[in-house]
Amino acid sequence: MTLFCKRGLRCEGDHPGKVLGFTLIELLVVIAVITILAALLLPALNSTRTKAKAISCLNNQKQLALACVLYTDDSNDRLPYNFGEDEIRTRVARNQFLNWSSPIMDWEETPDNTNTVLLTTGGIGPYTSRAAALYRCPSDNVVSDVQAQAGWTKRVRSISMNAMVGDPGEIISKGANTNNPDLKQFFKMSQVPLPSQIFVFIEEHPDSINDGYFLNKPDSGKWWDLPASYHNGAVNLSFADGHLEAHKWLFASTKPAARPGAAHPLPFVVPAADRADYDWLMFRTSTENYTSTDHDTSSPY
Repeated sequence: MTLFCKRGLRCEGDHPGKVLGFTLIELLVVIAVITILAALLLPALNSTRTKAKAISCLNNQKQLALACVLYTDDSNDRLPYNFGEDEIRTRVARNQFLNWSSPIMDWEETPDNTNTVLLTTGGIGPYTSRAAALYRCPSDNVVSDVQAQAGWTKRVRSISMNAMVGDPGEIISKGANTNNPDLKQFFKMSQVPLPSQIFVFIEEHPDSINDGYFLNKPDSGKWWDLPASYHNGAVNLSFADGHLEAHKWLFASTKPAARPGAAHPLPFVVPAADRADYDWLMFRTSTENYTSTDHDTSSPY
């Protein structure tokens, strides 16, 4: 029987009017082959999609890092303001949009969660061409049930700034950050002794991200603000010298699943066996032996 006969064409020797087709077994074999191919290809496609999002996120941070450099160049070497929640609210209430980014995020229907205008007003916003997409990792689509019911699919920001970089405002006392008095606060880019080892921007875990002020206290041995792990357990960071890194976390305690709307037990003690992740980030947060006389903490505001 020729190929044409198998495709349903009448052939010599066939019974008049008889049309041949696929058998049920042949159809099942074809379906099985397609299923196997799909099972083989889908993980590769998902991996490619994940890598593409990670690359896009790195590019976003590269743009933020460049915006920070441009801001510094125009501000007599001073790094952007990096306030905590209370001072951000106070400043915004006075129409002073000084912070590197001003929305205060939560799991409720608070307007800050979707306010792209506030996100890019003041701070480094003008140096990003007010492109709101730069402040969010494309893999971050975490919202609470309340927010999902309101039709939200994402919040505006998934990136925060190292608490020891920039001017944290009212929490400074005698030139030191009262949250971490034994660590140096870098007010100016030139004060960073090893720019390739101090991070500026980092993706923050959705459970802890709020004011964009990424704070941890090395001596406490606790995670106060959690780093994110959107990229197969890795986090993207940008450093003071402008280079970017994707760092993969080793331990499950560093990358817990998001709990939208639930109270995450923060801060929590880092398990002794999991300290490598914590110590890696703390080493890249600041340096010790702060001397306030080394720094110009005067403010133009």
